[in-house]
Amino acid sequence: MQSNINRDKLFWASCLALLVTSLSFGIRAGILGTLGTKFNLDASQLGTIAATAFWGFPLAVVIGGIVVDIIGMKRLLLLAFLFHLLGIILTVFAKGYWPLFLSTLLIGIANGTVEAACNPLVASLYTDNKTTKLNHFHLWFPGGIVIGTLIVFLLNKVGASWQVEVATMLVPTAIYGYMFSRLEFPVTERVSAGISTGEMYKALLNPLFVFMIICMFGTAITELFTGQWIDVLLRNVSDNAILLLTIETGVMVLGRAFAGPVVHRLSPSGVLLFSAIFAALGLYLLGHSGGNMLFAGALIFGIGVCYFWPTMLGFVSENLPKTGAVGMNLMGGAGMFAVSVYMIFMGGYYDKLIAGKLPVGADISKYNSAPAGSDFANVLNEAKKAAGPEIINVTMIIPVVLIVVFAGLFFYMRGRKKPVLADVAA
Repeated sequence: MQSNINRDKLFWASCLALLVTSLSFGIRAGILGTLGTKFNLDASQLGTIAATAFWGFPLAVVIGGIVVDIIGMKRLLLLAFLFHLLGIILTVFAKGYWPLFLSTLLIGIANGTVEAACNPLVASLYTDNKTTKLNHFHLWFPGGIVIGTLIVFLLNKVGASWQVEVATMLVPTAIYGYMFSRLEFPVTERVSAGISTGEMYKALLNPLFVFMIICMFGTAITELFTGQWIDVLLRNVSDNAILLLTIETGVMVLGRAFAGPVVHRLSPSGVLLFSAIFAALGLYLLGHSGGNMLFAGALIFGIGVCYFWPTMLGFVSENLPKTGAVGMNLMGGAGMFAVSVYMIFMGGYYDKLIAGKLPVGADISKYNSAPAGSDFANVLNEAKKAAGPEIINVTMIIPVVLIVVFAGLFFYMRGRKKPVLADVAA
């Protein structure tokens, strides 16, 4: 690595950029219900707004993965800074559905651009310890969600507006933009090793890579859909639904911070199997419990999804190194795209479930606009209380399938020698 590359500062600037990404998830999860009330949006519209971030993400992460070797990681991250800045400001001044749609799209593009540059950056900075350092980097995603949900919780207690809550993201945005503008960057690991662009694209057709892309659909939906919608789905089941997300993500922070020994002992494929088992158990408890058992479910679910995202990326980087930055970013893009589709579908399904639990022929708009404490409002709350866990129970099917899939992967990888980039480049 070049002597003028400050590895530690680049890593911490990357963590700040990911912090902004995760703050956008945490704060949006915390204010989603407020936005629905403020702008008279139903669950389907809220689902579309939330999903817009997931549309922008795969668009940016795939395009970013393609161009990162051409324009460099620094330019890509400065673009991320501009998109974050514009998206946050537009959200603060939003007056309805379409401004929220556009601002969320811009933030999603910024989030994807951060991933497109920072994942290969971390892999290039720590070539001998990629899965562990990607877990350390990605701890700032749940970490930011914890911070974001606490910001919403605490500012709500003092009566601050949702615009103030969103505006708090401007501070870390300005800091990471300044840091990246002052630092020198290395080239990506694939370019450094001399792997040609043709070899990289050919490696994307490897059956193992295609298999991991499909698995990424399931791991991303399990983690991100549940985290983004937990306040909406369980608000009528628990008075502290947003704190369930805080507990889940707090566990994820601790787990990723101590990822090194876990990855070393279990191997990446073993970690993925372990994660699927705990994620399924956690969702079962969230969908079949009440009271304090919901917090136990959130704790177990957090343990389950803790390692999913960074370990999926680390697995591809370590075992399919020729796929380079494009491979890592296609993984992230595939995951976010799957979440966006699933979120829109489940938003509509949630509305359908609620309508099915109301009196036959009921006008849903009358129930949504009913004042708190009225008969209509109480009936609607009971319908939501029953519908939320049903959505979680449907989602639980995904990690159950992943248990079987990752068990097969674990035994397959036990007999497979891991390739080394220096060897495949020779």
